[in-house]
Amino acid sequence: MSGIVFFSTEQREAVVEFYTDTVGADIWLEQPECTILDHDGFRFGFCQRETTENCGILTFVYDDKSGVDKMYEAVGDAATEKPHENETYEIYQFFAQDPDGRTAEFQTFLHDLPE
Repeated sequence: MSGIVFFSTEQREAVVEFYTDTVGADIWLEQPECTILDHDGFRFGFCQRETTENCGILTFVYDDKSGVDKMYEAVGDAATEKPHENETYEIYQFFAQDPDGRTAEFQTFLHDLPE
């Protein structure tokens, strides 16, 4: 089983372009007024609406620090901070904002994860 998280947006085209061209997600399915994206099994969608829903965080997980660093370079000015270690959660991370002002996190775990 899997799931999909949906967000309403007033600028679907720009948001989809950010996640496909910059983050590397693929368009999984186009529906009337909605685009569903897939990034290594993480599915999320954006539906054209009269208001934008920009609460929550879309977190993209990478295998190692170099993957996070590559994304830092890719998102450029959208990054709101530099990659750093977060001792509380034992992760290496940074945050960015998509065209809607929604928070995107790019991280890797600094320890082995349960199987």
